Amino acid sequence: MTNDLERTILELQAEARNADPAERRQIEAELELALAERDAALAEQEGRVGSEPPF
Repeated sequence: MTNDLERTILELQAEARNADPAERRQIEAELELALAERDAALAEQEGRVGSEPPF
């Protein structure tokens, strides 16, 4: 799952570099969502989300 997100993030970053200002804002909003989704997926994989404390 994170590989697909990484690819999406890279594509959005490339699109943002070549976009006009109005389009760039929309792409950057999509990029923020993709980054947050990736971070949540990585945290879940590492067991940081929804796990009980070790004590």
